[in-house]
Amino acid sequence: MKKIAALAIVGLSLLSANVMAAVKSEAVNYELDGTKFIGQMYYDDAVTEKRPGVLVVHEWWGLNDHAKNRAEELAKMGYVAFAADMYGDGKVTDKPAQAKEWMTEVTSDVDAWRGTALAGLEQLKKSDKVDTSKLAAIGYCFGGGTILQMAYSGVKDLAGVVSFHGSLPSAPDGTEINTKILAFHGNADAMVPPATVTKFLEQMEKTGADWQFVAFGSGVRHAFTNPDAGKYGVENLKYDEKADKRSWAGMQTFFNEIFK
Repeated sequence: MKKIAALAIVGLSLLSANVMAAVKSEAVNYELDGTKFIGQMYYDDAVTEKRPGVLVVHEWWGLNDHAKNRAEELAKMGYVAFAADMYGDGKVTDKPAQAKEWMTEVTSDVDAWRGTALAGLEQLKKSDKVDTSKLAAIGYCFGGGTILQMAYSGVKDLAGVVSFHGSLPSAPDGTEINTKILAFHGNADAMVPPATVTKFLEQMEKTGADWQFVAFGSGVRHAFTNPDAGKYGVENLKYDEKADKRSWAGMQTFFNEIFK
């Protein structure tokens, strides 16, 4: 009986350790040019050594559950993930008109747009859990355009960026890109017309950067990674499970390459 009791205690101790070792989430308050931002840091507290860090940039709705859930999934995979706030004060909406207004305010000044994103990257780098020699950024919709703008800024401490159904802003002539780029696009995305895609690809080629572009056919539209895409009442927004899983797997392969 004593042996059984001892084994039970050991088993309980292991169970307790597993329960305690879980993904943690911490709000991070930061400021840029008088504007206050509220991001969210995610990490697995069972990992003791420094690990790669990934910046996550939200869709035009603001820092909502979609971006936070993706950051949490990255933490489960062993990364430290920081879901940045691009609008300030953690603002979130489900109204397309409001989302467009906030996004336009940010994107109308490219230098400020890039600066806000880079401020989020600085918060990730400040974490004592992050190996700052291994950094990446991913973004969705507006966030996809944002991480591309980070790459266009010439930032040197990002090993790679991944755009999911991003707005695909084209790189200006003469742009020097120091980070690898991977972009996933839905071929039926009416928000990013063929002319925008063509211009993006042409400019990417001119830069001489290390870039990849993956287009999903069979009616894949904008927001294909967001399970809540259909709730906003916009016809072009549609979740696609296959494209979501394939793009996430593609991101993991990309990370395995740049973080090896």
